[in-house]
Amino acid sequence: MRRRAALATVTVLALVVAACTSPPARFYTLSATAAPVATASRVSVVVGPVAVPAAVDRPQIVVNTSANQVTLDEFHRWAAPLQDTLVRVVAEDLVALLGTPRVSLYPQPLNAEVDYRVQIEIRNFESVPGNAASLDAFWTVRRNRDGRIETGRSSVREPLPDTSYDALAAAHSRGIARMSQDIAEAVRALERPGS
Repeated sequence: MRRRAALATVTVLALVVAACTSPPARFYTLSATAAPVATASRVSVVVGPVAVPAAVDRPQIVVNTSANQVTLDEFHRWAAPLQDTLVRVVAEDLVALLGTPRVSLYPQPLNAEVDYRVQIEIRNFESVPGNAASLDAFWTVRRNRDGRIETGRSSVREPLPDTSYDALAAAHSRGIARMSQDIAEAVRALERPGS
């Protein structure tokens, strides 16, 4: 009788533990997707800082569920802080778009060898699985030798083919590449003779 009671207790405890376990968390990252240019350049750029809205600057992927409501998904998370990832991805995109390996990340100390500094303020970073990934950002490119500045705004909306978080991360990566293209064009404009 005791044996049956002990076996029943162990079985009930095993079922309770199994019912209480959560699904494993999945981690996502952004990636550089800009196509490389054919021409090489010697221009040097430091990227950062990048400011991110506090609402999305967290490990959980923040999903917009309506105009005034968001959900934090505990089981779908960014693999690294979003702010750090954005700096890295923009830098990698600029390496490809400008044809130069001389792109570094803030807070590297600025020295005389750095030609340009890029600062970005992300105003909006929306994730709507099954719909779109949106990015709205203001950025500044500053030429260090004379302080000349180019500023711009990139507003990007990338549609999603499905509701997966993989598709969401890929769409945000494409949006960042489009913003990086705008920044690269500003650097090229400042590089033109007479500018």
